[in-house]
Amino acid sequence: MRIGRIPYINCYPVYGAIDRGVVRLDADLVDGVPTDLNRKMATHELDISVVSAVEYARDADRYLLLPDLAISCDGPVRSVMLFSKRPAGELSARNVVVSKSSMTSVALLELLFESVWHARPRFIPGNAEVQDVVIDSSTDAEARLVIGDAALVLGSNHRERYPHVYDLGQMWKEWTGQPFVFAVWVAQRSTDVKEALIAHAGLIASRNWGLRHLPELAEQAHQATGVKRDVCARYLSGLDYGLSYPHLAGLTEFYRRLVERGRIPNGTLTFLPAA
Repeated sequence: MRIGRIPYINCYPVYGAIDRGVVRLDADLVDGVPTDLNRKMATHELDISVVSAVEYARDADRYLLLPDLAISCDGPVRSVMLFSKRPAGELSARNVVVSKSSMTSVALLELLFESVWHARPRFIPGNAEVQDVVIDSSTDAEARLVIGDAALVLGSNHRERYPHVYDLGQMWKEWTGQPFVFAVWVAQRSTDVKEALIAHAGLIASRNWGLRHLPELAEQAHQATGVKRDVCARYLSGLDYGLSYPHLAGLTEFYRRLVERGRIPNGTLTFLPAA
C-alpha cells in the first residue's frame, strides 16, 4: 500500500502518531505537495492519498472518498493567503503569482476575484514554498497566493512587503457562510476495499491521537518552521480534520459554483464502503 502525505505542518495531526510508532500503518508513506500527490494518484502511483478537493471533483469516477477525514476550516485557515501590495479590488490587469502547489486554493482565489472582489488580474503560476516567498524574485507581481508552511512564515515575519492580506478561508466564510474543505483523502476505486478500510482505520486512529496532542505537534511545527509556538498552536487548533455534514455542505457548495462556471464536471460524492 502506497499512501500520500503532504509534508506541511497541517498534516501533522493526521500522521503524527504514525510517525511516532503509536499507530501502525502497514504502508509506504510518500511525501509531496498537493499537486504532486494529485498527479501520482492520477497515474496510479499511489493507492490512497490526501489530495486537493478539486482533484477529487475533476476525476470522481476514479476515486472513493475516505469518510470523516479532510482538512477544513470554518473561518480563518491561516495557511492559504493572498498577500498583496494593493487592495484586491484594484488588481485588475495586475500580475498575481499563484502557487503551483494547490489546485483548490487557486480555484477558490479565482471565485473570490470574480464574485467578491470583482477584479480580473493576470494569474502567473509560480513556486510558493518557504524559500521562494522569503526571497521574492517576482518584483513585477502585485500579489501572490501562498499556501502551507510558507503562508505561516510570510504572515509571521514578512508582512511589511504586503500591506493587504486576505485569508481565503475567512473570505469564503464571509461570502457563503459555509466551512471550506481544502483537501480530502481518497482511495483508488481499484484498491482492495478491505486493505483500504484497514489503512483508513489507521489514519483515523492517528488523527484522533493527533487531536489529543496538539501542543506536542505545535512544538514540532515550531521547530520545523521557526514560526512561534503559540502561532502554530492556534493554527493547528483552528483546522478541522473531520468531514461532517456542515463541511460536506461547504464542499458541495464549492463544487456547485465550479460546475456553474464549467471548471469541473458535475458529479457525486462517493465514499469508501464499510464492507
